[in-house]
Amino acid sequence: MAFKPLVRLTDQPANALRLDEAWSYSYTPTDEIHPASVAVRLRLLNPGAEPWTLAGAALVDSTGEQVELARWPLAPIPANGAGAVVVGIEGERAQLGCPCTLKLWEAQGPRTFTLENVTFPEGKAKGP
Repeated sequence: MAFKPLVRLTDQPANALRLDEAWSYSYTPTDEIHPASVAVRLRLLNPGAEPWTLAGAALVDSTGEQVELARWPLAPIPANGAGAVVVGIEGERAQLGCPCTLKLWEAQGPRTFTLENVTFPEGKAKGP
């Protein structure tokens, strides 16, 4: 599995959450040229007065194709606090033309988070 910190990201001013840090991951099996899975791990800050719970996530690639992502909210992000979110996808749909835009939305309201210029590392699996 290859991973890298995401450094040239565009955090939107209208976002309900603030980006603290972001890492992207990709897994390309030996003898394959395309990734079998990709994921993004975010540490987010919630400046709001209410907790924020992830309900959905999608990546929009450079051609405009949108794919929904599996999501693993580790816990709701508390009001005036921080939390982590992991989103990803496996299979053929993981072969996106990036840079991509990541979109997250909450369970009980209109607050969203959008992150532009998401890329994934190119790398091969280590091992036999």
